[in-house]
Amino acid sequence: MRFTAGVLVGLVALALATALFVYWFDYATGVAEASGLGALGYVFLWLAFGANLLLWTVVGLLRLGEDSVRSLTARRRIGAPERTAVEREPDRVLVGAGGSGPLPDTGEDRPEQPQDTAGNAGADEGAPGPADLSIAVVIPAHNEEPVIEAAIGSALRLFDRWDVYVVSDASSDATAEVAARTGVNVLELLNNRGKAGAIEAVIEEFALTDNHDGVLILDADTELHPSYVEGARRQLADPDVAAVAGFVVSEWKPDERSFVGRLISAYRDRLYFMLQYLMRFGQTWRHANVSFIVPGFASVYRTSALREIDINPEGLVIEDFNMTFEVHHKRLGRISMEPGTKAYSQDPFTLRDYYRQVSRWTLGLWQTIRRHKLWPSSFCAALLLYVLEVVLVSLVLLATVLVGAFVALGTFGGEAVLALPFFEEGFTAVTAFLPLTAVLVGLFVPDYMLTCLMAMVRRRPSYLVYGLFFFPIRIIDAFLALRTIPKAWTARSDGRWASPVRVERT
Repeated sequence: MRFTAGVLVGLVALALATALFVYWFDYATGVAEASGLGALGYVFLWLAFGANLLLWTVVGLLRLGEDSVRSLTARRRIGAPERTAVEREPDRVLVGAGGSGPLPDTGEDRPEQPQDTAGNAGADEGAPGPADLSIAVVIPAHNEEPVIEAAIGSALRLFDRWDVYVVSDASSDATAEVAARTGVNVLELLNNRGKAGAIEAVIEEFALTDNHDGVLILDADTELHPSYVEGARRQLADPDVAAVAGFVVSEWKPDERSFVGRLISAYRDRLYFMLQYLMRFGQTWRHANVSFIVPGFASVYRTSALREIDINPEGLVIEDFNMTFEVHHKRLGRISMEPGTKAYSQDPFTLRDYYRQVSRWTLGLWQTIRRHKLWPSSFCAALLLYVLEVVLVSLVLLATVLVGAFVALGTFGGEAVLALPFFEEGFTAVTAFLPLTAVLVGLFVPDYMLTCLMAMVRRRPSYLVYGLFFFPIRIIDAFLALRTIPKAWTARSDGRWASPVRVERT
């Protein structure tokens, strides 16, 4: 019944998206021709989907085709191999009952680990395979008591506890105590250094770049998918890969959220899907390698590259943009991303926390661009195209909203509003150029089409309701994208964080 319901939801959402597209495109081009504005309808198409999204979707299709050919060629060359130990199950010890409950702190020393070569049968002697790669897990946390145990539990299902390192950045709650009860390594900082400073401190304290092949940076509100380690090791086995970008999935637990919380989570799910499948997948193609973000929620850096990265430069509010730019600027290797290497992240529960989080993210991007500037490279060319589109689309969206508000005021305000000085003349001129219906249909309908497609892909009919309120969140994003630009050059950040509202995972 669940499968049948999901199929029906998908068909309804697809039919709705198709009907809306036909109606919208016919209306937008009709308005453009009637008003003599020519390509206005196509401008709305660009605003809705974006040139970058269309470009990298095409590149992603090319990558998908190449990957399919490479996989088929490899299978024909070597035949169908027996599944390796790495493919059968993780090569790490399961710690505790399911890896999710608290473990006693026995104080025992780390035992000598026999090298696992089961996943490399038939490989050349001395050639490291995925199973040989040692990865340390770093979990920076500041006042994350409600969620830290779940994050550690997800790591313990895939790693030995002596490979998991929690750094409590001057937490005022019981974050460090909860982490210590699980038996993992815990470093507690007495002074708040911010996330980047905490990561830098724990790497230095435990000499992680000397004792491991890779370092996984895991946010305290994130849980790893069971296949994460297998995918990360497989990608890191390519010596050209400097960093493995995790694939973020919005945690969908509607029963634990208010309507606003569900709205934010649904919007993020749509945003992450488009950015990762339709944009970042193409940007991380081995022939492109222009991804400008290795998300800090759950990503792996090769330690040889990490030694060259300035993790905590002065004046930045977040670390992940800077670390990614360091990889490109210093030519440390390429960034890899595969959809199977995923983890689940907890989105903000309130609009206040959403506003603060997006403000930090956008400010971090502009600060990183200020620090690194531009240099001759395909990476900077792709970055420049993205920045120009973000700024231009944000300006047009905000200007269109202002025009729409002006027209709505004149339409519904009556004679009292039209009698204001110069208002009627301006109203007549604006409505002749861009009527209110054109604004509403031109911008809302294509945005809602994307929501219909997501409802089909995710088989979540509730998205058809939440999607009615997505456009205002896009306006918030556009406002913050522009508002934080001057702050990147006028304000200095110390990287210290204020944790949003957290809900204990069940």
